[in-house]
Amino acid sequence: MNFKNKVVLITGGSRGIGKATSLAFAEKEAYVVFSYNTDRNAADATLNSLPGSGHNVVQGDLGNPSDIMTMVDDVIDKYGRIDVLVNNVGIHKDHEIDKVSYQEWQRHWDETLNVNLVGTSNMIYCVTQHMIKQGGGKIVNVSSRGAFRGEPTFPAYGASKAGMNSLGQSLAQKLAPYNIYIGTVAPGFVQTDMTKARLAGPEGVKIKAQSPFNRVARPEEVAHAIMFLASDGSEWCTGTIIDVNGASYLRS
Repeated sequence: MNFKNKVVLITGGSRGIGKATSLAFAEKEAYVVFSYNTDRNAADATLNSLPGSGHNVVQGDLGNPSDIMTMVDDVIDKYGRIDVLVNNVGIHKDHEIDKVSYQEWQRHWDETLNVNLVGTSNMIYCVTQHMIKQGGGKIVNVSSRGAFRGEPTFPAYGASKAGMNSLGQSLAQKLAPYNIYIGTVAPGFVQTDMTKARLAGPEGVKIKAQSPFNRVARPEEVAHAIMFLASDGSEWCTGTIIDVNGASYLRS
């Protein structure tokens, strides 16, 4: 995989899958720019851990269309192009239909869809305008196993990821004439700082047992799939969705 001197923009690159993906691209000598929203300390820690030079961070809320445009413009102003976009940011909070008020239900749907789906679509729109001018590029969306199997405790998250899958496939067809290729990875449960406590608790045994490997994914394994879809030679996979869930959920 040759990413030397390519400019890669990753949303939510401070932790988990985003951090592993930032490291993976940096190790291949790409120029990595990742976004963060509120935690500058975590962003700086990840930035300082990246090998090589020429990397950067941009701050913004993926739920704010103006922030998205500003972030993309900042990257273009500094680097002149964006070769790879990785849409990694995603939020979810429990909102079980039989336990929340109508007002809470609406709020969770609005917030989740605004970031996960609308924010992703806005990021793709802004980056695509530059990719068209520069003659092409790669876009990789990070979806979820939940788009297929359902998410009963946070249904807006599952729905937003299903929408992301459809968005990627629709735009893969539309943007192919511009040499812009779009792929999606759909991870299952991933071991990150945010899931560590849950995996260590009583629920952890059941979560791990969902896979015949009796474990969950490492962030680096998801990053590997992202790197494949962003690499030269993967163009004929445009529109595809790669399951990265250790056979914990198999779809026909």
